[in-house]
Amino acid sequence: MAYSASGLTRMAGGGGHSLWFYDSTDAMTVVRASGYFNDAASMLNVGDAIFVLDSDAPTLSVSLVLSNTGSVVDIADGTAITVTDTD
Repeated sequence: MAYSASGLTRMAGGGGHSLWFYDSTDAMTVVRASGYFNDAASMLNVGDAIFVLDSDAPTLSVSLVLSNTGSVVDIADGTAITVTDTD
């Protein structure tokens, strides 16, 4: 799929950086590709953190904005938050 502006929510921020939540049916392997967040380039800063929820799986990953040229955004591969349910 593609980036959806309605899935991106700013949760907090200060000092030039923000914490974002992104809810999508796209897998992290898709979301982390350079250019995925290009339509949000005016909002995202290098160093911003993004919690990415793949609502299909469901899985949650945390990533950082690595670069933003003003038109091309690239985020890190992300770290998956491991979830267990032992009951």
